[in-house]
Amino acid sequence: MKKANYVSKVVFETIVLFLTWILLTESFATSELIFGFLIALVISIGTADLFTEHGLAHLNPKRLFYLIIYIPYYLYQVIKANIQVAVIVLSPSLPIKPGIVKVKTNLKSDVGKLSLANSITLTPGTITMDVQDDELFVHWIKVEDESVEGATESIVSPFEKFLKEIFS
Repeated sequence: MKKANYVSKVVFETIVLFLTWILLTESFATSELIFGFLIALVISIGTADLFTEHGLAHLNPKRLFYLIIYIPYYLYQVIKANIQVAVIVLSPSLPIKPGIVKVKTNLKSDVGKLSLANSITLTPGTITMDVQDDELFVHWIKVEDESVEGATESIVSPFEKFLKEIFS
């Protein structure tokens, strides 16, 4: 994906910030919508180069489709991990095997890697400790496989297949 011009970045950031404003205020009063749009526009003019490199290209229907699918899938993974951690905590034998594993990602963009690292960290039982090039170091509450391939398959693959489509 090629880099966008400044106007494309401002328009995209204004849309994202304005939608965030609507979600946070939960109001469709005209005065609040105008105020929210103006705030979003002013912030976008000042920070568009920091927020995105690709501007309106992010609104590609294929990417939006995968993003919409990813959100419930991610929530399912979080719920599943919560249950697994609860079972571990409530078990009298406390069956944990904590450790740090190295995993690999095929994601190329920094935003994609950041999203992957945050998805892993926000899933109970795992914390991304560091990202170096295409490798992530993850603290895992119950290490099931210490090999890079096995840990990558267990930790990264569930998220990466969606993030690759969203951030490619």
